[in-house]
Amino acid sequence: MNDSISTLDELLSDPMVLLVMERDRVRPEQVRMLLERARNRAPDGARADQPVVPPAHIVARGCFQQWLRG
Repeated sequence: MNDSISTLDELLSDPMVLLVMERDRVRPEQVRMLLERARNRAPDGARADQPVVPPAHIVARGCFQQWLRG
């Protein structure tokens, strides 16, 4: 993975990220859904042009929970 990744699409198409996700049995659509849910739950005072990104441990927990249900 290089330092020029700037979008979620680029991140989710990176070969190393895909390998880790495959190992963890996480699909790209699960990550997208998790981030979309987090965006929809943003506090009322959050600016629309500044998306709220959950901390990494929250993303990991959500992906793990999705994996258990899948």
